[in-house]
Amino acid sequence: AQVRGEPDWSLVHQELRRKGVTLFLLWQEYRETHPEGYQYSWFCDHYRAWQGKLDVVMRQDHRAGEKLFVDYAGQTTPVVDRGTGEIREAQIFVAVLGASNYTYAEATWTQGLPDWIGSHRRAFAFLGGVPELVVPDNLRAGVSKAHRYEPDLNPTYQDMASHYGVAVLPARVRRPRDKAKVEAGVLVVERWILAALRRRTFFSLAELNAAIAGLLEKLNARPFKKLPGSRQQHFDSLDTPALQPLPAAPYEYAEWKKARVHIDYHVAVEGHYYSVPYALIKKQLDVRITQNTLECFYRGNRVASHRRSQQKGRHTTVPAHMPESHRQAGEWTPQRLSNWAAKTGPATEKLITTVLTSRRHPQQAYRSCLGILRLGKAYGDARLEAACRRALILGSHSYKSIESILKHRLDDKPLAEQQELALPEDHDNIRGPSYYH
Repeated sequence: AQVRGEPDWSLVHQELRRKGVTLFLLWQEYRETHPEGYQYSWFCDHYRAWQGKLDVVMRQDHRAGEKLFVDYAGQTTPVVDRGTGEIREAQIFVAVLGASNYTYAEATWTQGLPDWIGSHRRAFAFLGGVPELVVPDNLRAGVSKAHRYEPDLNPTYQDMASHYGVAVLPARVRRPRDKAKVEAGVLVVERWILAALRRRTFFSLAELNAAIAGLLEKLNARPFKKLPGSRQQHFDSLDTPALQPLPAAPYEYAEWKKARVHIDYHVAVEGHYYSVPYALIKKQLDVRITQNTLECFYRGNRVASHRRSQQKGRHTTVPAHMPESHRQAGEWTPQRLSNWAAKTGPATEKLITTVLTSRRHPQQAYRSCLGILRLGKAYGDARLEAACRRALILGSHSYKSIESILKHRLDDKPLAEQQELALPEDHDNIRGPSYYH
């Protein structure tokens, strides 16, 4: 046996985690140094027998730099508000690299999408690189619909993955082996970090994360029981060379929504109206929203970009998005809206003209005007005319105020002062009725 030479199985196990390395290649190398050595079948059988003595997590064959397993610990950690004494439970995010078992953990307030994405960003920064795959449990924040073969990823999670050039492969439902690595990682974090902190009182998330970071360093440096080395050593020798580089800038959190383009070629997002090229009227767009910007995409192509605005009911309009003659937009024009209003009555026409002339671009008022005129279908033209007359006297011209007049049947109640208001002509945003003729 000594002549033939017994391989160092822990070294074989470690080498197998490198990209492209197979048992057959390692057996060939073994035979080069031990020409009288054992046959390939013996080599495989004995390696498998040695491997069987390891626990299930260590036994799995994960390639260097390939998979990062992510999940939340079942346990939470209390954080006390120093001012009020209120206790909040912090969630514990855990990430484990497949090949080295190198572990990252941090506390966040929630398991919601912004915290979930932020934890990934900080985990990649901690590793100093990006794996090929991230394997999350089928967590609601990251996976919008769990499916055995093709799980639907949340668009923000997909966006983050694209930014880092990493693929997301959710763990399959009811497949415990897919989750063994991260579940073992969670157990290790609960045992070596959370249990060690159980008697400490934390007054902020930052204080808790500083304590976790200190214990994490110790955990990664602890020697393995059944293998030579530690998580840190395996990470340095196996994973670090295999990780992809980090992008130039970390991912900026963005949420995605769908929005349909209205006839005024604006999309409504959180109560504000943003313009897009008028040719996209009635089309459905994907809208990407970050803290400061808003981008609109049609079939994957970016068609508009704006600074995000918090002003509700206002418009952000790029002149280049407007039709040259103001006549396209589904053939809607200020004149056409005025003519439609005139069919209902003079007060309705006057109110619509007032609304149109109150905006820097009349197209910004189309949505409101259409809404007002369509109230005639629900309540009848006579009641709409009476409501517009009342609104003009009150000087309140919004869709909501006219709808409220009709809803509460105020259109047939007398007003103390029955006089019409003259249209203002001197506002810098206003052109006056002659503009449309």
